[in-house]
Amino acid sequence: MLRHRASVPIVLSLILAAPLGARVAPAQVPGSVTPQQVRESIRRATQFLLEEQSPRGKWDDVNQYPGGVTALCTLALLNAGVEPEDPRIQKALKYLRGLTPDKTYTTSLQTMVFCAAQPRQDRLLIQRNADELQGTQLPSGGWSYPQGAQQGDNSNSQFAVLALHEAERAGAVVRQETWEKAAQYWREGQNADGSWGYQPSWQQGTGSMTCAGIASTLICSLRTNNRDAVIDDGLVSCCQLQEEDDSLERALKWLGNNFSVKRNPGLRRMGHVWHYYYLYALERVGRLSARRLIDRFDWYREGTQFLVLEQDQFSHHWTGTGTYENNPQITTAYALLFLSKGRRPVLMSKLIHEPGDDWDNHSSDVANVTAAAEKAWQLDMTWQLLKADGSSVEDLLSTPILFVSGSENPRLEPYAERVRAYLDRGGFLFAEACCLDGEEFESGFRKFMDKVFPEKEYRLRRAGPEHPLWRTERLVRPESPYAGRLWTVEYGCRTCVAFCEVDLSCYWELGGRLESSPDDLPPVVRGRTEDAYAIGLNVLAYATNREPQGKEQNFASTQNLDELAGIGSRGVIQIAKLQHGGGCNDAPGALVNLLRTAGQGELRLSVDLDEYPVSPADETLFQFHMAFMHGRNSFSFTAQEREQLSEFLRNGGTLFADAICGSKEFAEAFRREMALVLPDKQLRRLTAAHPLMNDVAGGFDIRTVERRDPARPDPGEPLRARVLKGEPELEGIEIDGRLAMVFSPYDISCALEQHESPECPGYSRQDAARIALNVLVYSLNPDAAAAP
Repeated sequence: MLRHRASVPIVLSLILAAPLGARVAPAQVPGSVTPQQVRESIRRATQFLLEEQSPRGKWDDVNQYPGGVTALCTLALLNAGVEPEDPRIQKALKYLRGLTPDKTYTTSLQTMVFCAAQPRQDRLLIQRNADELQGTQLPSGGWSYPQGAQQGDNSNSQFAVLALHEAERAGAVVRQETWEKAAQYWREGQNADGSWGYQPSWQQGTGSMTCAGIASTLICSLRTNNRDAVIDDGLVSCCQLQEEDDSLERALKWLGNNFSVKRNPGLRRMGHVWHYYYLYALERVGRLSARRLIDRFDWYREGTQFLVLEQDQFSHHWTGTGTYENNPQITTAYALLFLSKGRRPVLMSKLIHEPGDDWDNHSSDVANVTAAAEKAWQLDMTWQLLKADGSSVEDLLSTPILFVSGSENPRLEPYAERVRAYLDRGGFLFAEACCLDGEEFESGFRKFMDKVFPEKEYRLRRAGPEHPLWRTERLVRPESPYAGRLWTVEYGCRTCVAFCEVDLSCYWELGGRLESSPDDLPPVVRGRTEDAYAIGLNVLAYATNREPQGKEQNFASTQNLDELAGIGSRGVIQIAKLQHGGGCNDAPGALVNLLRTAGQGELRLSVDLDEYPVSPADETLFQFHMAFMHGRNSFSFTAQEREQLSEFLRNGGTLFADAICGSKEFAEAFRREMALVLPDKQLRRLTAAHPLMNDVAGGFDIRTVERRDPARPDPGEPLRARVLKGEPELEGIEIDGRLAMVFSPYDISCALEQHESPECPGYSRQDAARIALNVLVYSLNPDAAAAP
């Protein structure tokens, strides 16, 4: 049976999600850990392994596997963030380079270390090991321990596949025959219930071996399955029909039905055997299949909570049960690999939508463009799949970019409110009409956007040649077939939606050949492929500022957004939004995001998320203790507005203002108007010694912050901004020893909207939030802030 869908098993790995309106929350472990605890756990485990290293640079290798434990520990440290240039890593590399391993495990681990550390320097050793692994592959397609074995085992075989995968990515040559034999080995060894056992003949599946089968099949299929985009006689054919295959869906269903992070599923009474080995394999399944959830289980959150709570509080290692896992070096390496690799930032999510499989006409598209961003930014990242049905706003917020693709009407109208809430909180929507005829998708998507943004000022508009999406990361050729085909929604101080009316994903699918064999692409096809990648990378860089956050950031305990919005006005913080004619709504999400942040994290203040737009002349202004104001254009107050604002400030009110995107026009107007509002006072630069700048009132130490300083690019150069560190440039007016007004001539609002454009002079997201929170805390109790 043929259908219009992708064949790469990443797509086949989907598990049934909860139906619309009946979302099942991921199972939670009591005592959820915080992002800080996760990072501290990784730091301590890293320190433990480093302290265990011998002066020769090695760890306690098992006799029959010289170099095996050393390679495993080195791999864990590299993934945990220890730099290859670190002297301790260099010692380990020197030791490993002196070994010529003859066992599958050791050869594989050594290869992965060389690929992760200094692949250019070790390219000959990587190719040597790849040749060795290909030479020891059994006729069955698997690998085993002794030479001459006829039947492979799934443990050795998965490590060989992992090593060859990394070797090929590093530039080594791996024969197509090797991949085809390996793919057949894993296909034939799968049990009827979807699981894998230790050997193909074992009918009893286990969690560790099923994870090995899933990850290995995903890797092999990328090299052996038919492509969704092909080149025939110099012409590109997109959206190819593929044969249906449910092997990985069955495997993931078995894993979901038997899911656990506290034991190795399927071993019954021996569930604690190979437990940490299983967790390391589970991480690969989640990452390679692009699944945040396995069935209803958030595998990384649950695994992380288990590991953080199980870590020895004194020595900071982990110890398992049974052969090898009673060695804390081995077990700690497995745990560290799970924690560090599993927390890789999610760069973007591909939205699963109706009808059928039209959402995934090019199954390697997002994987390929994510890989290109990893290489460009020198940052390990990942991507994931999200289903429109059952995904809450919080689920959407687990990704900075939501990618929607298709050729038919996507039928997204029921999710308009959720997507709007996602965009209001800093999310970015990236969409394309793919295949030869995407008119139906375009029509449906435009209707969907009209529901997301009923306001006429936020409709899709064609992106002009001056838009940063043409040049943020790479330059798109002016003669590109994409020129004039990109549409955007400008929302506040940022672009929050980008829609391409012609196919990008088809060329992202082809893009894997740009690295390995660019000359195989006809010049016209190569040019369009490079343009498609340039647009993709530009959107990714623009939406994330090249700084996507690790998964553990989603662990922060937060109040339910609906509960916060429903809090009554009594006893909670309310802030007025001052109205004026200089663009007072040009960053509509800034104030709400500030209040939401104040209600979460360390401060956890009682806040009202409703917006209260107030004219300076309106007497309701006196109901608030603080007013927020921003803009990006010149403005002027009336005489009545100046008089009442003066009374508000002199009677204990506080005004906090910033120039959106560092607007000089707004800053000039603000200073002029404040001189008229308070003619007997003067805006002065606040020094680092001012109480507002430190944490004595329960806020943050903001005496040193980061601020973007946009560089004017040369003609034809992409956009860049340098980051300056130093005191924040804040101005204030004091009345009777109290800071009544705080003004930032550099942007805070765009950063509060979770956007940092390289064109926008302003503070980083974190420091903008800290500055704003300090102003809020100070306004609540200026006497406490001033106390010694």
